Amino acid sequence: MKVTDKDVLKALGTVQDPDLKQDLVTLNMIKGIEISDTTISFTVELTTPACPLKEKIKNDCLAALEPIANGLEIKIEMSAQVTSTRGQSFTLPNVKNIIAVSSGKGGVGKSTVTANLAVALAKSGAEVGIIDADIFGPSIPTMFNCEYEQPEMVKEGDRNLIIPITQYGVKLVSIGFLTPKDNAIVWRGPMASSALKQFISDVKWGDLDYLLIDLPPGTSDIHLTLVQSVPVTGALIVTTPQKVAIADAKKGLSMFKLPQINVPVLGVIENMAYFTPEELPDNKYYLFGENGGRTLAEKEEVPFLGQIPIVQSIRESGDSGFPAVMKDGITEDAFMELSQSVARQIAIRNATQDKTNVVQMS
Repeated sequence: MKVTDKDVLKALGTVQDPDLKQDLVTLNMIKGIEISDTTISFTVELTTPACPLKEKIKNDCLAALEPIANGLEIKIEMSAQVTSTRGQSFTLPNVKNIIAVSSGKGGVGKSTVTANLAVALAKSGAEVGIIDADIFGPSIPTMFNCEYEQPEMVKEGDRNLIIPITQYGVKLVSIGFLTPKDNAIVWRGPMASSALKQFISDVKWGDLDYLLIDLPPGTSDIHLTLVQSVPVTGALIVTTPQKVAIADAKKGLSMFKLPQINVPVLGVIENMAYFTPEELPDNKYYLFGENGGRTLAEKEEVPFLGQIPIVQSIRESGDSGFPAVMKDGITEDAFMELSQSVARQIAIRNATQDKTNVVQMS
């Protein structure tokens, strides 16, 4: 008996996306079914190229089709189309997801996490950009080994647009590219906010799946400017397990939860979770306390996205401008797993929650 497209869709209608809790057919993830005398072929279009459950979904599809295949070979191509709730927007119209990376407290490694997360997402096949919104202490140029680079300008209509620096597959904009390396930025808050607005609206970003905003410590003008300028898809909270860091991270998290701001918190990332000597990879020393980030996530009822160990190679990578996620070892594994968790939470957020609105505050 000949297998039809209808048979294939009926069988695949029993396969669920483990995160979105709906079947692949309802989610419109099955594309391009072709049936010949020897094969059944189709594409499964995932919600992110960083999907950690890619192989499980593929194997579930194979298992669902086996009873109806009648000896035909089953060929499945796995692709991805990053989801978005932004729709067509005048500001950053081709950016699917804007992600705020916040900490509350300085010195917890937020910029390190941002840099490595961006590179990890890019390695998975996503188009990624970073806005270094820490105007007074920009770290991104150093972490990407391009602190002496200067972006070019291009004129489009009556506007002059900045072309972002591209390094390791990530598009970058920072005040560090536009001012002398050793000069202090001595600006009042409105000037810093104006710089962030320019990074959002006067940069030729092109098509991006994820635009990460590396925010400064605290809950300041910059944070309010961001949520008043663009609808932010969600926020990531970076903290160490230390009590003093957790206290500030909680304040940063609560800011996004304020009713007048109402930006979804995608989860908590625990950086410097433990120290592991390179020669003793199974040993863990909890220098800054244990599971503080996990406990914060549980109390605030937000996802816990993962732990990043503190190892010498991460510090060396930050100084050399060659992100740790690009080197084999424990840090690559940790940041690749983190990127999968973040991409997963963004996909769940886009499937289950309404679009974030631009904040209107006086």
